Amino acid sequence: MASDMEGVKYEEEFILNSRGLKLFTCRWLPKNTTPKALIFICHGYAMECSITMNSTAIRLARAGFALYGIDYEGHGKSAGLEGYVKSFDDVVDDCTNHFTNICESRENKGKMRYLLGESMGGAVALLVHRKKPKFWDGAVLVAPMCKIADELRPSPFVISALTKLCKFIPTWKIIPTNDIIDVAFKVPEIREQIRENPYCYKGRPRLQTGYELLRVSSDLEQRLEEVTLPFLVLHGEDDKVTDKSVSKQLHDVASSQDKTLKMYPNMWHGLLYGETPDNIEIVFSDIISWLENRSAFGNSRLEGELKRGNDDLSK
Repeated sequence: MASDMEGVKYEEEFILNSRGLKLFTCRWLPKNTTPKALIFICHGYAMECSITMNSTAIRLARAGFALYGIDYEGHGKSAGLEGYVKSFDDVVDDCTNHFTNICESRENKGKMRYLLGESMGGAVALLVHRKKPKFWDGAVLVAPMCKIADELRPSPFVISALTKLCKFIPTWKIIPTNDIIDVAFKVPEIREQIRENPYCYKGRPRLQTGYELLRVSSDLEQRLEEVTLPFLVLHGEDDKVTDKSVSKQLHDVASSQDKTLKMYPNMWHGLLYGETPDNIEIVFSDIISWLENRSAFGNSRLEGELKRGNDDLSK
């Protein structure tokens, strides 16, 4: 299916993953211009791409970038038990396979490639990078889930009990948590839009899902120095979902030569669409500026390499 909006062409389709599951994918392409770079969306837990990430993708497509999204298994319009993450490794594999195929297609050969991960999607982006450390040109990490905030994290006793129960009732929705929508998004109208979105999961986290989120965030927190790609990490100072101190730690200890940290006073977790319009403008100004600076450098470098190659062939 395809549709046109001002300056942007939107398309969607279903693909089959390696496990035979039907996954929803979509893309936003700038009309009548060659994309400055490719951006691959990794959405947050219980979210999806085509509705909640639509405003983000349109902004970036109108700035000249091509955006590609995929709903994880059990999320959005993709197949699988709603809100169930049996294995985070499967999610990372699905994203890696889909994104790599797009990058290596004939029309996208040589284009700069960036990951855009929000919340749990930040963890997905970092793990996609870990699978192919030299493949990606950079990442924008929005309140990345490198550690779940203490306010949402169950007590060690509860974690121990729930971990044991995972072996017997992995899909049960019995993890005690606060309402994430209420603490993640500042603007009440946005909270209602998410609650009314039939493709967003609103139940309690399933046991196996909670276990996987804890496992992956703990693993990332202990291996932040392995991050080597250029990145921009953004975090609200008043975030009560993911831990802002670990975003600061990521910036401090990552092996990346090109790394930027932006902390926003009085902003919450949902920086891309859950804040006030003025705050969202600030966030996107930072994102677009970071992407354009690196894409311009990368594309000029590529043009130089192509010119040198043609000069060598003509000798």
